[in-house]
Amino acid sequence: MVFSYLIALFIRDPLIIVATALMGTINLLASHWDKDGSLQLRIARKWARMLLGIAGARVTVTGLEHIDPARSYVVSPNHVSYMDTPVLLGHLPVNFRFLAKKGLFDIPFIGGHLTKAGHIAVPLDDPRAALKVLSSAGHAMKERGLSVLVFPEGGRSEDGNLQPFKDGAAYLAIKGAVPILPIALIGLREILPMHSHHMRPGKVTMRIGPPLETEGLPISARVELTERLAAQIRALHDQGHAD
Repeated sequence: MVFSYLIALFIRDPLIIVATALMGTINLLASHWDKDGSLQLRIARKWARMLLGIAGARVTVTGLEHIDPARSYVVSPNHVSYMDTPVLLGHLPVNFRFLAKKGLFDIPFIGGHLTKAGHIAVPLDDPRAALKVLSSAGHAMKERGLSVLVFPEGGRSEDGNLQPFKDGAAYLAIKGAVPILPIALIGLREILPMHSHHMRPGKVTMRIGPPLETEGLPISARVELTERLAAQIRALHDQGHAD
């Protein structure tokens, strides 16, 4: 669904087609010798900034002082638009990978790229297997010093308001003994509304909050931690756009 939507979006703007084809080809070539996915991430960041530039999205970031480059995080933003990911790729200085549904890894070309770049497949139709994947991802974060991006709402919000949060981000953070980094994305629903193929220029604010520490927390604390995460993202979002 996501990729058919993006294809429809790309067809409407030849510049997006050119930028995506160019950066996608460079990324594919880089994947043959990029063992840890770091080079592919840098290329993806350049593509994201190109996409935002074509869309006319003017991004302001606040709260960068809350990020310690030496630490790993579970990056947890709200989710309202397919443009959320380009904003995070283009403007969040954290070495992160995605949790993606397992079906995407079975798609020719796309699946191979996701695997080589170090992204993590999650079998959403098998809760027990999904928990095992989250546990493994938590250990990988410790060993490799990586951060992982998890949208705690699970899917995009229809009306822009926060949806109920799932506890996967909290579970992963506790397993990995790493903090959760709360992020509020503001203005992206106006740039690319849900069910729309038309991007509009506009202002975007990414607000980064103080990390929620998880060191020493038991798995049973994930519900309370999820509630704290939702409250913090809501408070950041309610601040609105940066001046």
